Amino acid sequence: MHNKTYVKVVKRNTDQILIESARWCESRLCRLIGLQFRRGLKSGDALILVMPRESVSLTSIHMFFVFFSIAAVWVNDKGQVTSTQLAKPWRPYYASPTPARYVIETTSDFLKQISVGDEVDFV
Repeated sequence: MHNKTYVKVVKRNTDQILIESARWCESRLCRLIGLQFRRGLKSGDALILVMPRESVSLTSIHMFFVFFSIAAVWVNDKGQVTSTQLAKPWRPYYASPTPARYVIETTSDFLKQISVGDEVDFV
């Protein structure tokens, strides 16, 4: 879908840029490593985990070897936010209650900017 390494996350109805430059993480290795072993994120840093298809289980995440809390935001194929959660270090499991294809992982303050039902585009 994207040939870019980084994308913007844009709120669909307002064209507000929520994240200026998020790493598009489509490869298995990129998804496997994720944010593990990092000591933190700078404001505006983000990773988008991209799965081959919508799923609850494929888009579940763990926080092992992640040493800080993050905002985890699940998005389905239609661009709708299906879940927003504060993911805490060393927790074994977080998942959207309904199928999603993308997981945005970023700083926890992002949860103030987005809600379930919002629609986003990756450009």
